[in-house]
Amino acid sequence: MTDLASSPRHSAQTCQTMADVRFEIDRIDRQLVALLAERQSFMDAAARIKGNRNLIRDEARIADVIAKVEISAQAAGLSMAIAEPVWRTLMDRCIAYEFRAFDKNQVPADPTGN
Repeated sequence: MTDLASSPRHSAQTCQTMADVRFEIDRIDRQLVALLAERQSFMDAAARIKGNRNLIRDEARIADVIAKVEISAQAAGLSMAIAEPVWRTLMDRCIAYEFRAFDKNQVPADPTGN
């Protein structure tokens, strides 16, 4: 069964009103939220798997992600003026989230059960 909330009513070329444009942007935002929640779940996995807090921020990995985003953005017609700062902010916030998740995983259990 198709979810009407995730099905486009218009393309950018067929929108006739700002209501049409806003409907599609809101639909895309809902999809982005779901994708970002999925991405966040992998930050939890990374925090669980990495054995050392110093491994969380990985400059080589950041550069690799940006390079891959540039390739994907070019293929999709997305301006790097949008893509690069969005991904850099996303990675920065994901790294901060991963630090918190890592630290939470390191809290020793209270032997008294409290």
